[in-house]
Amino acid sequence: MSFDNLCKLLSEKHPEKFASWVLGTPQKSATVLKTELSIEPIRADYVTFLQLEGRILHLEFQTKLESSPPLPLRMLDYWVRLYRLYRLPITQVVVLLLPPKDDIEIPTAFTLENTRHEYRVIKMWEENPEPFLQDWTLLPLASLTATNQPPVLLEQIVQRVNQVETTQRPEISAYTQILAGLKFKKDLIRRLFREGMMRESVIYQEILEEGEQRGEQRERNLVLRQLIRKVGELPPGMRKQFETLTLEQLENLGEALLDFTSLLDLEAWLTNK
Repeated sequence: MSFDNLCKLLSEKHPEKFASWVLGTPQKSATVLKTELSIEPIRADYVTFLQLEGRILHLEFQTKLESSPPLPLRMLDYWVRLYRLYRLPITQVVVLLLPPKDDIEIPTAFTLENTRHEYRVIKMWEENPEPFLQDWTLLPLASLTATNQPPVLLEQIVQRVNQVETTQRPEISAYTQILAGLKFKKDLIRRLFREGMMRESVIYQEILEEGEQRGEQRERNLVLRQLIRKVGELPPGMRKQFETLTLEQLENLGEALLDFTSLLDLEAWLTNK
């Protein structure tokens, strides 16, 4: 699960809270639209559509600006298709989780000749942390807000998570720790969050294990492709040995194979690993 997609999940679990936050006014009614637009949506995994009173709210979460097609074109494309389908006013808000590299200008409109389409951008690193600390539904985003003392903010977040009086506390803790990983080192997160709370969260463990398994499989596939390119197809016995290698051994093999010229080199490496 990507960070963008986790934010989408949160916004769909708590639509009224997220709509109230981005619009700056209380929203008593917000329904998630599971809409199918006239053509295949672009990057639909990161998009949330909410039906408000007489309005559609289009939320998009981004960890980085770079994308294809570009963000301004995507926003115009969504606006046209949403308006054609619902014929209601549409508010579009892009939530940027991290500041762009090299102080790149953040676009807030699509402009071409006589066409101009604007949308809002929320920069999480400029948001006041207090509203996020006070509302447990928004708490997972708190670590990304403005602060001159990031470790202090993280400690405050941990305290607030521990004060959540609901059966959802382990889940909130898991989401908070995952998003904090965008900004803080894992060692600091693990040290500040209680070990017991992390173990309570089945969701956190599932996401963590799934990510680790996918990462190891990608590494294994990459090294295997490089090996085949260097020394040819692996015999069954050698392939079986390769499949038992740990992630650390795979990383070491990935470096060593640069000097391989034949299967004999791989055989020697496997013998001495």
